[in-house]
Amino acid sequence: MQEEVENRTLTLVVSGTKFTGRLMKAAITKYLAHRKEKKLQKQKSRDTTVIPHGKQTVKQLIGQNQGVSNIEITDPSIKEFEKIARKYGVDYAVKKDRSSSPPKYLIFFKGRDADALTAAFTEYTGKKVKKAEKSERPSVLAKLSQFKEMVKNAVVDRTKRKELER
Repeated sequence: MQEEVENRTLTLVVSGTKFTGRLMKAAITKYLAHRKEKKLQKQKSRDTTVIPHGKQTVKQLIGQNQGVSNIEITDPSIKEFEKIARKYGVDYAVKKDRSSSPPKYLIFFKGRDADALTAAFTEYTGKKVKKAEKSERPSVLAKLSQFKEMVKNAVVDRTKRKELER
């Protein structure tokens, strides 16, 4: 009985090694085919041109043939607008016009992005107005120093009074 069990175990191991060998060969051939396919896809992706999104040059924007519009901004802090434009996913290009004394910025954008740019521009102007209102009011530290000066200059009557109130 013991010999029979050992023989069955031996045949199971031998058939298992044949199976794993065949399986290993099939797995390697599939892997090589997969690598070859990936390599071909990579070459194809290099050949196709990538359409840029977000901030780009005016030349790239015009090259997409989707119509270009522009808006003029005189504010020098253009970075805030760029942050908001990225948030709204607008394709745009910024060109600085140095001909005037405070430099102007021309923002070119695609015609199809007009609605998104309008929303981005309204948010940008809202932030600018809020910032202007905030800068108009005096800071808390300035008020505090002003009150300190007032208290310092005030004459304090420090005579003791020993009167009983009845």
